[in-house]
Amino acid sequence: MSYSSYYLDHLQLLETEAIYILREVAAEFERPCILFSGGKDSVCLLRLAEKAFYPASIPMPLLNIDTGHQFTEVNEFRDRRAAELRARLIVRSVEDAIARGIAAPAPGELSRNRLQIPTLLAAIREFGFDACIGGGRRDEEKARAKERIFSFRDAFGQWDPKNQRPELWNLYNTRINPGEHMRVFPLSNWTELDVWEYIWREKLEVPSIYLSHKRKCVLRGGQLLAVSELLQPEPGEHVAELFVRARTIGDKLSTGFIESRAAIVEEIIAEVARAPVSERYARADDKVSDASMEDRKRVGYF
Repeated sequence: MSYSSYYLDHLQLLETEAIYILREVAAEFERPCILFSGGKDSVCLLRLAEKAFYPASIPMPLLNIDTGHQFTEVNEFRDRRAAELRARLIVRSVEDAIARGIAAPAPGELSRNRLQIPTLLAAIREFGFDACIGGGRRDEEKARAKERIFSFRDAFGQWDPKNQRPELWNLYNTRINPGEHMRVFPLSNWTELDVWEYIWREKLEVPSIYLSHKRKCVLRGGQLLAVSELLQPEPGEHVAELFVRARTIGDKLSTGFIESRAAIVEEIIAEVARAPVSERYARADDKVSDASMEDRKRVGYF
């Protein structure tokens, strides 16, 4: 057999690393889960998990924290994809957390970004999860670039960026005490472009919100935000119906759209390849939040 028969291209190397990490989680932890929002990164995570454990089914549940402000097409995709895989989907809502006193909105607070933190931590305690696998990537935002692949969280769900474990030669320290847990990021070394190329190669379906479509938007704070029951135009704002798509999906109050005619994955790949800014540029919550991403992650954010 020739040397070329053993050659792995860039995506295959990333896939191999991610599958190794997923199997390491399954071997080292008793009650792991996959954080599944229905977004493009978690779509890739599910395909990687399928491959990691084939021909068995995915041996861990899917967990989603629903703000109650989600886009309908994303939640419908989330539910359908979980059903197709016959995976156990656990949904915990911010609305319910507020009703139970787990999360408390501040006066006048509209975004539920912050309220996802106590909701997630409560779900981790409820099910005793000792590892949460997420789709975070280092190219998204500078605080995410500080994460280890196996990112330790203490008994309060907090992250200390100055006290992280070394990860030399793909050797991971997975030891935790009762009440502590790990956040695990198999896509750490992937980029947005890698994700879309993998979606194209694997012929994966994504929520329609990622593809070009007509939507009524207003320009606010430098962001194109979708007009909805939660977001109405303010005096002086002009509503325009544009061809747009989402690069990254949050809730209806934080998801900024970009003008685009990219209606198929090949066109999105070309668009991402020449994009001058990170996808997080289109997240309004990163711009208006009083807390930086690092501050949010310190207290338990995804």
